[in-house]
Amino acid sequence: MTILDKSIQQLSNGSLITLDNGEHIFKLGSFEGNPIVKPQDIGLTWHEDGELKIGAVFNGGAEVFQDRVIVMPRCHQGYCEGRFVDPKTGIERICLENYVSEIWPLVSEDGINFGRFRNVVIRGDGSDHQDFIYGIEDIRIIKYDQRYLLIGCGKTGPAFKAANADRIAVYSTNDFVNITYHGIIESFDSRNAVPFPETIYGQQYMLLRFHPDICLDVLETGIDQLMSPNKHIKYWKEIYERRSNNLLLEAGGYPHEKEKIGPGAQAIKTDKGWLVIYHAVGEIENDICQAYGLAENIERGYSICVALLDLDNPKKVLCRTKKPIYIPSAPYELYGNDQYPIDVPAVVFPVGAFVRKGKLVLYVGSGDKYVILLSCNLKNLINYLWEYCKYDA
Repeated sequence: MTILDKSIQQLSNGSLITLDNGEHIFKLGSFEGNPIVKPQDIGLTWHEDGELKIGAVFNGGAEVFQDRVIVMPRCHQGYCEGRFVDPKTGIERICLENYVSEIWPLVSEDGINFGRFRNVVIRGDGSDHQDFIYGIEDIRIIKYDQRYLLIGCGKTGPAFKAANADRIAVYSTNDFVNITYHGIIESFDSRNAVPFPETIYGQQYMLLRFHPDICLDVLETGIDQLMSPNKHIKYWKEIYERRSNNLLLEAGGYPHEKEKIGPGAQAIKTDKGWLVIYHAVGEIENDICQAYGLAENIERGYSICVALLDLDNPKKVLCRTKKPIYIPSAPYELYGNDQYPIDVPAVVFPVGAFVRKGKLVLYVGSGDKYVILLSCNLKNLINYLWEYCKYDA
């Protein structure tokens, strides 16, 4: 048995919790050593006016490669805090100035203790191309045949402040050392794009977030539409034009999803359907907060939710959680403290996941500052969805 398998066997199976009103929720298990990656662990610190400043490492896609876990988080340093009005919502929020992301691949034999992988860096600052120059963020890793697709968000304007500055950026690799850049999808503003890891009856599906909802469409020219985006501009424009016809999951139906939702980690094929992990933003109510040991509700927070899609027709939603399966509750997820300062409050953001030895293993950004590890027994989660979360559109 590999080091990784031994480690995964020890991870939490998750738990089924009954709320005071009799409603059942499923809760992912949080690794006792969280956060597993902190900025100072990989040298993301600097001094300013004699004071030590700590950067950020978070929102990394994850996959198993040669019996080791590769995580590809976005990394920042040298920034400072400010405030801005979100151009999409009109809500004043915390922002960070001088903020340009790089992607630093990390590697671990046990899935818990990570270090730099061959000092590889993916930059989006104009040094490699001019398609976007304000950073690369939130790369998902999708194993596709014998290669890995790396799908991220290229920033064409300053992070936080620029409207319509998000473009789907496409990379691929066979070894996580030699990484090929394929271009951006110029036709629309979008992030959190996740292609399926295989075709379904010859059709290539892709999850897309068109604010504030999750859509699912088919790439008419297959995977080449993604790998050669500039060659297929016509088809990308058509995807945008028909987005309302391809709505998969609509935001606003539940308090914790009232602001927006978006695809999270790669879609996972199970015996019962395609498991789609997604993030939600909204108000997290008292009943679920109490189940996590919190005294009051979270007025605006990110949470983790899931849906199950039909194996043969993924546009058919079989199950969808009515309550999150994880919310921010620890200091490094919620509001921070002296030991764990955070950059953005009440954030848990799922980007990387895989299944091994029957466990669903998730790598999640917290507080826009750290990487945390969550897990559950996959069968337990699927059974919960079938018993309590059947979907009525």
